[in-house]
Amino acid sequence: MILEAAMLNVKSGAEDDFEDAFQQASNIIASMNGYISHELHRCLEVKGKYLLLVKWETLEAHTVGFRSSPEYQQWKQLLHHFYEPFPTVEHFESIC
Repeated sequence: MILEAAMLNVKSGAEDDFEDAFQQASNIIASMNGYISHELHRCLEVKGKYLLLVKWETLEAHTVGFRSSPEYQQWKQLLHHFYEPFPTVEHFESIC
């Protein structure tokens, strides 16, 4: 299992629209091969800051399968215009 982690900084004033769009986007990512689960967390200290955690069966399920899919284009259209700056996505594996 691979854990994808992305810190998302949403443009000021767009938080509600982002959360609505993310609800739609959740259906897209949940339909992908190799997807296990995801969570979106809102930061309590910093307005507009979110943490996205996605569990994938393999790294390639995310980096190749999802990112190369037509569904990813829908995901991008729904969400990518909310971010400033664009997030860095990192992948982690469990060690214990």
